[in-house]
Amino acid sequence: MPKNKTHSGAKKRFKLTGTGKVKHASAMNVHKFEEKHSSRKRRVAVDQVLADGDAKKIKKLLGK
Repeated sequence: MPKNKTHSGAKKRFKLTGTGKVKHASAMNVHKFEEKHSSRKRRVAVDQVLADGDAKKIKKLLGK
């Protein structure tokens, strides 16, 4: 039986934590920082943990 390939888009966007949760970068953190207030910039700079339902799909794409 052939090996499963890791989804190349998913491996660039998601990482697994040591406990098996899926981390992802927050949205709205690429450009147009002049119009965002400081607290919002700090909030979106932190990685978030994906919801359990979505994490199940992403783990399958990552081959876990």
